[in-house]
Amino acid sequence: MATTYHIDQIDQKILSFLVKNARMPFLEIARECGVSGAAIHQRVKRLESNGVITGSRLLVKPQALGLNICAFVSVTLSEANKYPEVVENLKKIAEIVECHFVTGRAALLLKVYCFDNDHLMEVLLNTIQNIPYIQSTDTMISLDQAIERQVWVKDYKNTSFVTATRK
Repeated sequence: MATTYHIDQIDQKILSFLVKNARMPFLEIARECGVSGAAIHQRVKRLESNGVITGSRLLVKPQALGLNICAFVSVTLSEANKYPEVVENLKKIAEIVECHFVTGRAALLLKVYCFDNDHLMEVLLNTIQNIPYIQSTDTMISLDQAIERQVWVKDYKNTSFVTATRK
């Protein structure tokens, strides 16, 4: 059975605080929202159970680990229906931190972190390009990350969605 879940202004405020700082105490959020700490706790639990919040993470700056090269690799497949098999192989490559199935000439867009250009070349030539059904790759090296943020959660006018009820 499906139900409709509506995100109201208080939920939006909670999300905006948690996106900026997932460790922000619920009591501090409660003060900012003008509600009780228990209400914030209940709302966060409801946001989690409805799939709006899918977890919280500690973010590590790649450069702090010596991963100074960020590259985007578009991947063209020789057989589109082999997408799941290719993705399973890509999951085994630690340098790949994101993989998107995309529209356009390429089938996949990868985000890759490497120590240097030699490391990137090693990953491209000896791992990614050796995966069956990968026809070709096109690599772009990021020179600077001008914007880094989570989704914008403020001021969405009609934020309702249908969610499946768990059994």
